[in-house]
Amino acid sequence: MPLQFFGTSGIRGIVGTELSPLLATKIGLAVATYTRGGKIIVGHDSRISSPMIESALVAGLISGGCQVQKLGLVPTPTLAYITKALNAVAGIMVTASHNPPEYNGVKIFDSEAMAYSDDHQKELEQIIKHNYFHMASWANLGWAVYVQEMNRYIKMISDAVELRKQWHVVLDCGCGATCYIAPTVFRELNCKVTTLNAQPDGFFPGRSPEPNPETLTTLCSVMKQLKADVGVAYDGDGDRMVIVDEKGRVLPFDQILAAYSAYAVKKKGGGVIVTHVDASKCIEEEVSAAGGEVIRTLVGDVNIAMAIKEQKAIFGGEPVGSWIHPQYHLCPDGILSSTLLLQALEGEDKTPSQFVSRIPLYPLLRLKVPCPDKLKQKVMEKIQKMAPNLYMGTRRILTVDGLRFELPEGWVVVRPSGTEPVIRVAAEANTRKRAEKLLQIALRTIKGALKEV
Repeated sequence: MPLQFFGTSGIRGIVGTELSPLLATKIGLAVATYTRGGKIIVGHDSRISSPMIESALVAGLISGGCQVQKLGLVPTPTLAYITKALNAVAGIMVTASHNPPEYNGVKIFDSEAMAYSDDHQKELEQIIKHNYFHMASWANLGWAVYVQEMNRYIKMISDAVELRKQWHVVLDCGCGATCYIAPTVFRELNCKVTTLNAQPDGFFPGRSPEPNPETLTTLCSVMKQLKADVGVAYDGDGDRMVIVDEKGRVLPFDQILAAYSAYAVKKKGGGVIVTHVDASKCIEEEVSAAGGEVIRTLVGDVNIAMAIKEQKAIFGGEPVGSWIHPQYHLCPDGILSSTLLLQALEGEDKTPSQFVSRIPLYPLLRLKVPCPDKLKQKVMEKIQKMAPNLYMGTRRILTVDGLRFELPEGWVVVRPSGTEPVIRVAAEANTRKRAEKLLQIALRTIKGALKEV
């Protein structure tokens, strides 16, 4: 059954149309019903609508008999970690992460700091759709209180990371949820900190809440001017981080993930790394050379987290900067990741640019083919029937998320989008010409399947 409210990262939508206070109240009551009350940790990002959505959500939790501890403005990974540290039955974050300011959302974590899986979310869907709510009696209503627990998270990082030198770090917090806590963490580690966009503002006036090369020109310029050691940019809720090197260049996402994955394997003496089907083959190459193994999952941080837990992996992440360090918790954590990266740079005695310099950067092309949601399954079934004959020399076809064709010179992924009425295609090869050819074969195949359904 397709999910009506929940997507790959909780519930997310435009405030007032797709996400209303009424729906937020129902979500809160559904969580209270599902968990049978208990302690719930709640936090929110810097969006203008977040206090409103939080208030409605908490009203639902209280009506279901939950004891709510509110953290206020907080990054998503901080909320997840504190949920685990305080032995709460669940944690709920009000955030739309890297989406534009008109969006907001609700993301729910379990007691292990892992985002709710599809199975959990389907249970909540049924409760909401069929009004299977359990409301507490007037004498057994829950309550809500603000708590100061940020130091637990700060201490976790300061205990995990030890830096020998004083790094000059430029932090671009993007007016999001990391504005207060990220500078505090780096100063606690004896770094010299320069901040950009470090005041919470739900309109995100400094830059888009999604950090990428196009939105980080100011950070790159400041890095060059100050001759700082490393720049870090966070997304709106702090579960992603992007690195700018000492030369003022945004490091390619797949390269930095590959370099850190190989470092983690070498440090551990082996182990499993988890990433998704859309990530570069350079990750496999580096991890294999270091003595490790790569397992690929569906796209989405919760799928990465679930595979890490099941496979007892030592590290995992998505190239967008969502990295998970299971020895601490199972939520992608931009702040923790950026501090652990500094420790890795010290361990290898390298600058950020040197850290990724030996990692090959292969041409990776992407496109989207419009496809109505109701036709996606039929189109993919058609393509799967043709799959064995699409590409000469196919070594393996993975079906964990659409179809991933692994070839001697690269790979192709064809998968239905979970958020848009499109089929996504990605192709990577040793040369751009070859990647373009692989992409065109997939494009012709999809268009042919669309004509037949």
